[in-house]
Amino acid sequence: MKHLNVLIACEESQAECEAFRRYGHMAYSCDLQKCKRGGHPEWHIKGDVTPLLQGRTQFYTSDGKHHHISRWHLIIAHPPCTYLCKISSPHMMKDGKVDEERFAKMMQGREFFFRCLNANAPFVAVENPLPMARANLPKPTCFIQPFWFGAPYSKKTLYWTKNLPPLMAECEVENPRQYVRSNRGKYRSRTFPEVADAIARQWGNWCTVALGINVPG
Repeated sequence: MKHLNVLIACEESQAECEAFRRYGHMAYSCDLQKCKRGGHPEWHIKGDVTPLLQGRTQFYTSDGKHHHISRWHLIIAHPPCTYLCKISSPHMMKDGKVDEERFAKMMQGREFFFRCLNANAPFVAVENPLPMARANLPKPTCFIQPFWFGAPYSKKTLYWTKNLPPLMAECEVENPRQYVRSNRGKYRSRTFPEVADAIARQWGNWCTVALGINVPG
């Protein structure tokens, strides 16, 4: 019996990782941080995700165990958006000129974004908010709102995808509240559980059918 191997890149909360696991997929989260909220070190890879994006299939999880998979079938990435997003555009200028240090960080963020988008997997999704024009990112494939899936919030999120369909709205909430952003990046970028469940179910089903993979119920 084969499994769908899923990598959630740059995920410390394990929200999506746990959702994929609930649907029987072999999912792992990876982040430079420990899985503080998820509580499943046996599913978490602490460290630089770059080798995994490039196709590495051997790794250690945070519980110290070694794993070897056949390949990554689906990679969903959440690269840092601090220096890429449109909302940070005003900070790019300093004394009437482009802040060279911040511009360099934007370019580093852009490079990592494309590293995620070009990940070595047949199915890829990269999530980010609206980027600033200066970052010159490609046009996103689709976008979602949390209230499309039962969460009572409005927070437009963009996706750049490879071989994946747009996520479809399921149970829209009327009069959603605008999501209040925190100053803490990790909290601000956390995936809503309703969205994580839809991602795992919709994209998980799409990939298993496309690849002819049998997932235990």
